[in-house]
Amino acid sequence: MAKVIVYSTTTCPYCVMVKDWLKGKKVEFEDINVGINQEKAREMIQKSGQMGVPVVDVAGSIILGFDRLKIEEALKKNKLI
Repeated sequence: MAKVIVYSTTTCPYCVMVKDWLKGKKVEFEDINVGINQEKAREMIQKSGQMGVPVVDVAGSIILGFDRLKIEEALKKNKLI
């Protein structure tokens, strides 16, 4: 089954919004706090080329920020919604 990962921090309002949106869609995801996990922060930067959050990884499709349309498209493509 495809996996959804949200790279976030505790102080990021868009991170909260994307996680709440995913919960509302009943999409299971792994939440990684890159503010406290430097190894995962490096992983996020390697995947996305960006240091900003949120970064959403939907089965290998990397989406920067809370872009509902792109996230929904990737979820549908991977049959997660």
